[in-house]
Amino acid sequence: MLTGPTWSKKLREEISQAVIGQDEVVERLLVALLANGHVLLEGMPGLAKTLLVRSLGTALGVQFERIQFTPDLLPSDVVGTMIFQPKTGEFSPHKGPIFANMVLADEINRAPAKVQSALLEAMQERQVTLGGQTNPLPRPFFVMATQNPIEQEGTYPLPEAQTDRFLFKLIVDYPKAEEESAMMQRWGQVTKQPTLKAVSNAEELLALRAEVDKIHVAPAVQNYILSIVRATRSLTEVKNSGTAVRQLNFGASPRASLALYQSGKAIAWLRGQDFLGPALIQEIAADVLRHRIGLTYEAEAQDLTADKIIADIIKQTPIPAL
Repeated sequence: MLTGPTWSKKLREEISQAVIGQDEVVERLLVALLANGHVLLEGMPGLAKTLLVRSLGTALGVQFERIQFTPDLLPSDVVGTMIFQPKTGEFSPHKGPIFANMVLADEINRAPAKVQSALLEAMQERQVTLGGQTNPLPRPFFVMATQNPIEQEGTYPLPEAQTDRFLFKLIVDYPKAEEESAMMQRWGQVTKQPTLKAVSNAEELLALRAEVDKIHVAPAVQNYILSIVRATRSLTEVKNSGTAVRQLNFGASPRASLALYQSGKAIAWLRGQDFLGPALIQEIAADVLRHRIGLTYEAEAQDLTADKIIADIIKQTPIPAL
């Protein structure tokens, strides 16, 4: 059986032929694969978000579909529809692009809420209902969505019910100067484009999840996870009438506790560890929580961000002794 570092290395090496840098984002995507979670990638245009997800799908060797979200997209364009067959006089299902192992919802915030909501059943239940019939999605199944920042013109904020179904929200930043220079040197010629091959497969990924489940999580670490998540809920109230400001409209849901637990075990296995420690929880907390909390207007007026609030919670939460 492959070890975490070995599996990670072969996928990273293949992806690096098309994407330079973004090492932390790549690792988080691999963690999401192992934890059976969906990922929301946010960043400005031109940061290779789409290329990164497509490269991951190719390297993983799974069925990959891309859906370009636009303002005129319909829910049936995503999940499919029922088509009338004149020869039989009956309706038959026409499955949409959602029926794939890895679905790239490109620029998901370019489509209105009714289209975004078409993904809800697929993301949570791994199934789609067409014509009253339940159709299971392939295994494994992932939604990798990209979006530009909300302040960009012509975008629609994602509903809270949908963002909560993403395991991670990852912020894709600009590359370093040396990485951008390497891009120009490697792909400066128009005719030179990267070609990738599959170095893994769906069966291997499903088998590796059993290894992730073997990672030990001490009761103290479980309580540490709960303390961090529940601390976000306490910030929805002001405990005194002084100068304190209510920071959050809503805190993280129980899905956040499960996400921290599952992704923590996955990243521990990926790094060759056999137990989950508090340090890894601190490392991935922002990726798990930043899209699951809602800041108040007062908090935003004080230049607070979700990441700042999460960092403060981590500082104030006692670290368990193992």
